[in-house]
Amino acid sequence: MRSIAGLVFVAGVAACAPQVPDSGAGVGFDNYSEYQQRRAERDRQLSGGAVQTATLAPASGGVTAAPAEPGTRPRGAPPSEAATAAGAPGTGRRQISDEQSFEAVASRESIESDRQRIEQQREQYRVIQPEPVPQRTGNTGPNIVQYALSTSHLPGTQMYRRSRWVTSGSNARNCAKYGAADIAQEAFLANGGPQKDRENLDPDGDGFACGWDPSPFRRAVNR
Repeated sequence: MRSIAGLVFVAGVAACAPQVPDSGAGVGFDNYSEYQQRRAERDRQLSGGAVQTATLAPASGGVTAAPAEPGTRPRGAPPSEAATAAGAPGTGRRQISDEQSFEAVASRESIESDRQRIEQQREQYRVIQPEPVPQRTGNTGPNIVQYALSTSHLPGTQMYRRSRWVTSGSNARNCAKYGAADIAQEAFLANGGPQKDRENLDPDGDGFACGWDPSPFRRAVNR
């Protein structure tokens, strides 16, 4: 008698165990096999092959909602206005992009529309040719670029006579007033340089003030 009662108890527990869902049904909102067939049909259209139509059986295993008991209040949040108005043109609301949906894109685009878009892009393609740099007009001060191109010696090479009584400390203080070597070179040329060095900006006599280097301008022209 005890053995019969034990068997009945085991059978009841097995009947109450939850069923494991089928993992082969696919992931996402659509059936994966249907998605593969639609994608293959579009690939054949793009490649110029024949299109084969297939009749798809409706997917089984749908979930049916259980009827609510009378007098019970529905649970869950009501659908939002954005969800009910999705897809309505002219509403001004932001909608989720459906570019990843093969079915939505295929309904809007076709092989002919893709070909027209490519042709439009080719017509809009323009090649902009380089134009010469306009010449400077008026008295805008020394042009350090032209000066760099008019010289060929290396920085540190003495080209002009300088006073021997100039100290390195005074040179550093005077260069610090300008903050940048380009600005110091412009002031040096405007004040009588490179022949004269009234502010002690070029103590080594190479014609380049405060360590200014003409090499970048020379390389840009020789490329």
